[in-house]
Amino acid sequence: MKKLAIVVTHPIQYYAPVFKLLAQQVELMVFYTWGEASLNKHDPGFGKTIQWDIDLLNGYSFTWVKNIATDAGSHHSKGIINPDLIAQIELWGADTVLVYGWWYQSHFKVMRYFKNKVPVLFRGDSTLVDEKSGIKSILKIFYLRWVYSHINYALYTGTNNKAYFKKYGVTDDQLIFAPHAVDNDRYGITDQKKIAAIRQNLSLTNNDILLLFAGKFEAKKDPLLLLQAFVNLNLPGLHLLFVGNGYLEAQLKQLAGTNKHIHFMDFQNQSRMPAIYQACDLFCLPSKGPGETWGLAVNEAMACSKAILVSDKVGCAADLVKNNLNGYIHQSGSLADITQKLAMLVAKQKNGLALMGRASHDIIKHWNFELQADHIINYEQVNAL
Repeated sequence: MKKLAIVVTHPIQYYAPVFKLLAQQVELMVFYTWGEASLNKHDPGFGKTIQWDIDLLNGYSFTWVKNIATDAGSHHSKGIINPDLIAQIELWGADTVLVYGWWYQSHFKVMRYFKNKVPVLFRGDSTLVDEKSGIKSILKIFYLRWVYSHINYALYTGTNNKAYFKKYGVTDDQLIFAPHAVDNDRYGITDQKKIAAIRQNLSLTNNDILLLFAGKFEAKKDPLLLLQAFVNLNLPGLHLLFVGNGYLEAQLKQLAGTNKHIHFMDFQNQSRMPAIYQACDLFCLPSKGPGETWGLAVNEAMACSKAILVSDKVGCAADLVKNNLNGYIHQSGSLADITQKLAMLVAKQKNGLALMGRASHDIIKHWNFELQADHIINYEQVNAL
C-alpha cells in the first residue's frame, strides 16, 4: 500500500485521529462525501447543530466531494450522491481504497467500481444483536452476501461485528481486526480541579456515588429504564447524572421531578467530557436498540477508569465488559435485572468501584487508534497471521 484513498461521509472524532496516524505512514487522501456543509450538521438525536471543539481536519490530506443530493446527509441512502467521486479517486491514483459504510449510493458505487482493480477495504460496525427471523431475514442474507462480494477485506471492530460479517459471506481470510477505539490518552488525563468543580456543582460529598448516563436521550438508548431503576433503588448517597439532549428530555425531567439526587446537563463538547466521566464512579449505557452497534461512550468511560453497566444489546459488551471484573451486563429492557445489577455495583462502594475502574483501564488500553491504524496499513501481514 502506497496511496490509500478513504471514502467517508464527514469528519468524525473517532476516525480523524486514525487518519492522522495513517498519513504518517502512507500517502493518504480522505474523500468526504457529504461535503463541507457537514461541518455544521444538525444532529436529530441531540436536536441541535453539533460542532466539535477539537480539530478533526489537521494532520492528513482531505477533499470535500461535491454532493448533489437534494436532502444531503448520512441519515438516508440517497443523501450522499457524488457524480465525480470515482473520477477523483482515479485521478489521485489510489492503489488501495477504504470505504466506510456501503449504504450510501456513492459509497457502494465505489466498492463495485474498484473491486478487481485495486484492493477494496471496508469498515462498518453492524452486528447480529437485533437480527430477526422470517422471509425478510432470508432475503437479507442473499442481498448482503452480494454487497460484501464487492470487497476484498473487512475491518471488523469486535466480536459481534465479526460474527455479522461471517454470516453475510465474508470469509476468515478476509477479516482484519481493527478495534473500535477512542483517544484513550486524552480521556485519561486527570484534571482534579475540574472534577472537584463538577461534583461540587452537583452538591456531592466525597462519599457519594455518581452514576452517569451520557448520550442522546432517545428510545434506543433507553435512559428511562435507568431512571426507573435508580428511583426504585432509592439509595442514600447515590446520585444519577444525565448528560446530553434529545426528544426524551422533557419526559425524563418530568419523571425526575424534584428528586435532588437526579441531575441534568445539556450536551457537552469533547473537551469537557473527560472531566465529566472522571467525576463519576459508574457509567451506564442501558440501550435496548435496535442499532446500538458498539457504544463508544463505553470506551470513553473505561479510558477514564470507570466501572461499567451495559445492556446485552450494546455491541461492545461482548468484548469490553467482564461481569464482576469491570462491571456487569444486564438484560435489555428488564427493570428487575438492571435494578439488581445496579444494586450489586453500588454495594461495592467507592473503593470497589475504583478497583473495577482500574480493570476497565487495563482492558481498554489494548483498544486503541495505534493498533487500528497498524492493522489497516499492514492488512496483508495481519491477515496472514
